[in-house]
Amino acid sequence: MTSLVGTGVLLRFNLRRDRLMIPVWVAVNALMVLSMPNTLKGMYGTAAERADLLDQVATNSSFRALIGPVFGDSLGALTAWRVGVYAGALAAVTGLLVVVRHTRDEEESGRQELISSGVVGRRASLTAALLAAGVASGVLALLVTAGLAGQGAVGALAFGLGLAAVGMLFATATAVVAQLTESARLARGMTAGVLGAAFVLRAAGDSASTDGSSALTWLSPLGWLSQLRPFAGERWWVLLLFAAAIAGQGALAYVLAGRRDVGMGFVATRPGPSSGSLGTAGALAWRLQRGSVLGWSIGFFLAGVVYGGLTDGVADLVGDNEKAREIFERMGGRSGITDAFLASMTGMLGLVAALYVVASVLRLHGEETSMRAEPLLANAVGRLRWASGHLVIAFGGSALIMLLAGLGFAVGYGKEVGPILGGCLVQLPAVWVVAGLAVLLYGLAPRLAPLAWAVAGAVLLIGWVGPALDVPRTVLDLSPFGHLPKLPGGEMEWGPVLVLLGLAGVLVAAGLAGLRRRDLTT
Repeated sequence: MTSLVGTGVLLRFNLRRDRLMIPVWVAVNALMVLSMPNTLKGMYGTAAERADLLDQVATNSSFRALIGPVFGDSLGALTAWRVGVYAGALAAVTGLLVVVRHTRDEEESGRQELISSGVVGRRASLTAALLAAGVASGVLALLVTAGLAGQGAVGALAFGLGLAAVGMLFATATAVVAQLTESARLARGMTAGVLGAAFVLRAAGDSASTDGSSALTWLSPLGWLSQLRPFAGERWWVLLLFAAAIAGQGALAYVLAGRRDVGMGFVATRPGPSSGSLGTAGALAWRLQRGSVLGWSIGFFLAGVVYGGLTDGVADLVGDNEKAREIFERMGGRSGITDAFLASMTGMLGLVAALYVVASVLRLHGEETSMRAEPLLANAVGRLRWASGHLVIAFGGSALIMLLAGLGFAVGYGKEVGPILGGCLVQLPAVWVVAGLAVLLYGLAPRLAPLAWAVAGAVLLIGWVGPALDVPRTVLDLSPFGHLPKLPGGEMEWGPVLVLLGLAGVLVAAGLAGLRRRDLTT
């Protein structure tokens, strides 16, 4: 037990550091889930409408690949079907971020070595990180269980536990990866790759069978969540799969943590060339972020292909359901159900692109806090030139992934290539405003830079949940995405676009001015 000495203190410290990040991510996830029953009740209020929906899903493999199979026609079962995969993915991302932040990030910055020099057990930091992820997963489970209890207490408990189990499964997977690699960036990327593979396996399996019985579905933890079947004859034994995977990965992480030195990893970093080949700060920024850009680019292109392939079937799925049509029109404009669907999907990808741009901008913060920026800036590289290299990747990369998303739509849908590309690219001013806020926080108050994740979470919450709940326009306007024209189908409005571009420029300029004048983190 001496290896766990100090765990309680570290856990309290971790929760204090995450007092904003964890509540925001949990709130976004919980509200997305809890808003769904009322939305579905308005869209499919009669037994006949719900039966027709089940028939549509059973005969449409594309929708099963995107959302999953549906096992019951109650509001609870439809809620678990509609948001289960995405709520599980958000829970996984939360666990991933928390564990990396309190393990590999701490070692990269040198803080872990200082902590380990005190009366702290060898595995205390890892345990505290997993417990922090457990707190986030547990709170999500409690909120979901309490909020959906009206649809059936047993089903609500199963769904809440399933989401918490997915979060902890990926938290322990991240803990294993954090022992293997020396880089926090690589740890995030590798675990995100595992999550992406889980989504692809589930999608392939669900598209091939109407009941999720495909072997590919059972290879994915996200598939396990749907096979738990909340509100539709719960399969409690599926939780044993989660428990076994969590326990096995956790045990492996503990074994590995006890056999390596602080700051080291089992997968050694490749030695660099004998002489440097990077001549500019921009080239260095590209070398550091090219893997992230590649991963996001592939993901957005594939998402565009999938959403494009669904477009022709949207009119049949919505049919005469006026409530469903109204939600799509609130998200994508009143220009016909097909254009409204395309506009809403491009808007959703724009919201996700905000996560990319925040991560890319905050790479500056990571380079500074890990002390890698200081020796670089001690030479003939100015702060603005150094920062500009990363910002070009952030802003240019967001443009690239949205362009590739548009090309993916064109491949999947095969029509209206120009208007769809315009709908994707018109998201960029709002994405860049979020990036500008991240630059402002980093430049003026680097300790508050992680709050940029809270900004991105709030934007996601407003964009995902707001239209479904028909919230007032004043709330939707709090997000920069609420001011964009609805393309394709709507009229192009240059005024809001130019205002958002100007606002992004002002925020970036203010953030760079603050960076130029303040001291570096030491």
